[in-house]
Amino acid sequence: MPKNTNTPGHSRLTELNKLTKRHRIALAGVATLGAAALAFSAVPSDAGTTISDAAPSAKVAYSTEPIKGVKASITDQLAGASLKTEAIQAKADAKAKAEKAKADAAAKKKAAEAAAKKKAEAAHKAKKAASRSSQRIKLQPVAATTYANNLNGWINHALAIMKQKGIPGSYYGLYKNIMRESSGNPSAVNGWDVNAVNGTPSIGLLQVIQPTFNAYHVSGTSTNIYDPVANIVAAANYAADRYGSIDNVNSAY
Repeated sequence: MPKNTNTPGHSRLTELNKLTKRHRIALAGVATLGAAALAFSAVPSDAGTTISDAAPSAKVAYSTEPIKGVKASITDQLAGASLKTEAIQAKADAKAKAEKAKADAAAKKKAAEAAAKKKAEAAHKAKKAASRSSQRIKLQPVAATTYANNLNGWINHALAIMKQKGIPGSYYGLYKNIMRESSGNPSAVNGWDVNAVNGTPSIGLLQVIQPTFNAYHVSGTSTNIYDPVANIVAAANYAADRYGSIDNVNSAY
């Protein structure tokens, strides 16, 4: 049996469905108009306005994922840029440090070279000064001492040699013994004493026999027993060895 679709309850339900459907259409229209109004408000005031009745409604999907991705990308870029900047700065610092070390080494080397040069110049000057001093000494003429060819000159000459050789004796000691032995005659010979009897007479200013003269002869003087200076120095050398000094001799010796 077919259903009766004209019952009051069924009619209200149908109307309600229709109302709901109309409401839905109205709501959709309101949303569309709202979107159109928003689009219209974004258009500049001097621009032409076009209203489209067929503007479709669009469903807007919201998600935080793209924002997170963008944020992460920017952060990575900033981090990369920071690392790059740090690397550039580190490279610049290393370069500056290397240049400073190089400059310091160059300055140190230059200072060492300057010090060595100054030292070498000082040594050269000192050597040159020493050479000049040596040359002056060599070039200085040695004044030759001359002695008179008499008793006074012979005694003074003998004393100069005795001083060089370390033989003691004074002018007075030599003079008194010379005057007693030969009266100042360098050619005096004693032909009567015991020495003469033995074949070795006493000769010269200080009456020295030949064996004694030979034994006490002083190098640098004449080997001739009659030479007045050689005779005096040999006799003084003998007296120093036997008596301590010619000054201690007051008689025949």
